[in-house]
Amino acid sequence: MDVAFEIVNVVATATLDRRMDLELLHELFPKEVIHDQEIYGGRVAYFKSKRMEGKVSIFPSGKMISIGTKSVEKATKELKLVGKTLNANLKTKPTVRNLVAAANLGFEVDLYRIATLRNIKAIYEPEQFPSAIIQLPLLEKGVVASFLLFASGKLVCVGLKDPENIHLAIKQLLDAIGIPN
Repeated sequence: MDVAFEIVNVVATATLDRRMDLELLHELFPKEVIHDQEIYGGRVAYFKSKRMEGKVSIFPSGKMISIGTKSVEKATKELKLVGKTLNANLKTKPTVRNLVAAANLGFEVDLYRIATLRNIKAIYEPEQFPSAIIQLPLLEKGVVASFLLFASGKLVCVGLKDPENIHLAIKQLLDAIGIPN
């Protein structure tokens, strides 16, 4: 069974070649830079333009975090765009830190049964949260995928940095919970 997934958020980082004065950025780019001293304590500004899908957090150190894009390419492009707009170079290349993917298995699953399986680490407390929380090491890759699996068969996968690993993680999850694929 091949389950299609959609990347719904990419978190990527990069560092500029110099420190940033966040108040000055807000003055220079009042439509693009959100910086509220009272709310954010002067620790972060957010860059968002009409040309961007996501937004980029900018820290005084020059570190940036891109969130809200749906592809690695867009996240990389937006980090570079912000650097260029701020007339700064990237000291570090954009690096993916986390991908969030959503999928629908197309059928309901028994979360009570899944929570009792010994071959996976699953927590299911329906009084607290309506999904099973599953951590699954990807044996060949040396990484851990985390899932929210809902009784409806919908799932969210987080913790991976490569889209190819998401496909592998979903396949491995299906094997672990006894669904042939």
